[in-house]
Amino acid sequence: MNTDCIEFSPEWKQKLPHITSISAKDLLLTHTAFGRWMGHAIRDFITKNALEHKVHLIGSHGHTVFHEPGQGMTFQMGDGASLAAITQLPVVSDLRNMDVALGGQGAPIVPIGEKLLWNEYNYFLNIGGISNITFYQDGRHIAFDVCPANRVLNLLSNELGKSYDDKGLSASAGKVNEDLLFELNDLEYYKKPFPKSLANEYGADVLFGIIQKYNISTEDKFCTVCEHIAFQISSVCAADSTGGIRKILISGGGAFNDYLISRIRHFLSSKQIEVVIPDADLIQYKEALIMALIAVLRWREEPNVLSSVSGATRNSIGGALWMGQE
Repeated sequence: MNTDCIEFSPEWKQKLPHITSISAKDLLLTHTAFGRWMGHAIRDFITKNALEHKVHLIGSHGHTVFHEPGQGMTFQMGDGASLAAITQLPVVSDLRNMDVALGGQGAPIVPIGEKLLWNEYNYFLNIGGISNITFYQDGRHIAFDVCPANRVLNLLSNELGKSYDDKGLSASAGKVNEDLLFELNDLEYYKKPFPKSLANEYGADVLFGIIQKYNISTEDKFCTVCEHIAFQISSVCAADSTGGIRKILISGGGAFNDYLISRIRHFLSSKQIEVVIPDADLIQYKEALIMALIAVLRWREEPNVLSSVSGATRNSIGGALWMGQE
């Protein structure tokens, strides 16, 4: 399997954090520019790996700018038409829109891949900007966003002049602030039943705002947030009525945070849940692999989003299809 992670240019690193505050016209211009940027990155990847005439379909998630399922709206930036025009390949984009239109949360959408590709695990936990979980209960797949994760941890890293907390070393040097931990765990979102989802900015706008009220060291903030994430994950698993020894597969960037994983292991060990950390490729590219599968299912006109996960009125065949050639 050929994989790669393309770093954003300084220009995109500057633009993306402020994308929600620009005008509608500038947003659409950026939407098409981002699609072209992805197109050139994919074309370069194909050339670099000698994959000409071997890539037949592109599944593009894009960059989430707005996600308001309660108002029937979600928007992932990265124009699929521009991407298709640059690569001259078919592109499936806008993967969440149909589910949202059908009254669903539009998230998480990866459970379809977890259902079809891996069946030896009881839980699937992805720790990205937001942590989300999937499990099988009462004859149906359940999945939802658990809590903010790397979005908050990376903001704290910025305070130390870093982009992320490598292996959780800063968190391991701190101690838990019980008052802050209680306030984070008491947020209204955690009391809502599933299906439910979070906008990525929830971590920045809500959690980070609460954290910054506390006059404690950055290391203590790190440590407390990791405790909060681990506790919320444990609470979700505790609500599952399935008995016996179970296994949870963890992927996403948070799987490289050794301190956070140690706290998750601590909370889950008493519940007889074994934590499994896969190889680095699966940690990094599991969601990308599933996005490709979702695109293939769309091409075959087969359901690729589960209503039992999202709360939509039915399973759907999601994604806009853009043909790169006649």
